[in-house]
Amino acid sequence: MQLIKPKFWDKKLSILSILLLPISLIYQIIFLIKKNLTFKKKLSIKIICVGNIYLGGTGKTPTCIEIFSLLKKINKNPAFIKKKYTQFDDEKNLLSQIGKVFENKKRYFAIEDATKNGHDVVVLDDGFQDFSINKDFSIVCFNENQLVGNSMIIPSGPLRESLKSLQRAQCVIINGKENIFFENQIKKINENINIYYSSYEPINLNNFKNKKIIAFAGIGNPQNFFKLLKEKNLNIINCLEFSDHYKYKSNDLKNLSEMAQKNEAILLTTEKDYMRLGINEKNDINFLKVKVEIKNKDNLLDQIKLLI
Repeated sequence: MQLIKPKFWDKKLSILSILLLPISLIYQIIFLIKKNLTFKKKLSIKIICVGNIYLGGTGKTPTCIEIFSLLKKINKNPAFIKKKYTQFDDEKNLLSQIGKVFENKKRYFAIEDATKNGHDVVVLDDGFQDFSINKDFSIVCFNENQLVGNSMIIPSGPLRESLKSLQRAQCVIINGKENIFFENQIKKINENINIYYSSYEPINLNNFKNKKIIAFAGIGNPQNFFKLLKEKNLNIINCLEFSDHYKYKSNDLKNLSEMAQKNEAILLTTEKDYMRLGINEKNDINFLKVKVEIKNKDNLLDQIKLLI
């Protein structure tokens, strides 16, 4: 599903949100039935899940990469697990540059494949709402710009499930600045949960300084990408949003290229978007490579060690 996030999802009160409440209620009933009827399987391999409750744009994939790196440092042999979606390969391609990725329409079978191939721990990119798998350690990601939006469930709001679901998590990672109010909300639900903060650290930022830039992105929250560019004082002259996992057409790229030439600018996008481009389409397009830096990550690693 290619999703353009509705603007009202991040507003506190909206007529549209209220009108969609009956559908949200049906969604929640179906979700609860599925949750309660799903048989949870325990596998021999250790399982770390990096998920979210806000639909898209919370930094799951770069956080997975950082967790993978931490596991390598303690001499573990990790692998990534992804649910197979035929039309979406950008996240898989990004992860496969770092380590082995196992995919299946059912994550359970992907985890079994990882076990057979000698891995001793797996990192699930998404899967917090997959109740067929008994996880050893669950991390839920948030972004400071959206947090929980209007706090309502799909389609009235952006949440897959409510904040109460954090009772199942061992850890929360908030990408952005410290937010004591939100921390207190979380602690009321799960007083034992550990809360960490992370930031996006651009690796190749110097390549784009002193240049005019047209930025474009088709990710969960493109505005977060544009905000990062502006915070790094890059000369952004235009920002264009596309739907999440957008498959760029030749006409899209032609229009972008013409816009860049007209303004004597370069084109800049995310690494995920870059992964979705064909080989011949990448020539005139740049991507910002970022790394997630988790504050107090040694404490997080100690916590993971205790459970895996």
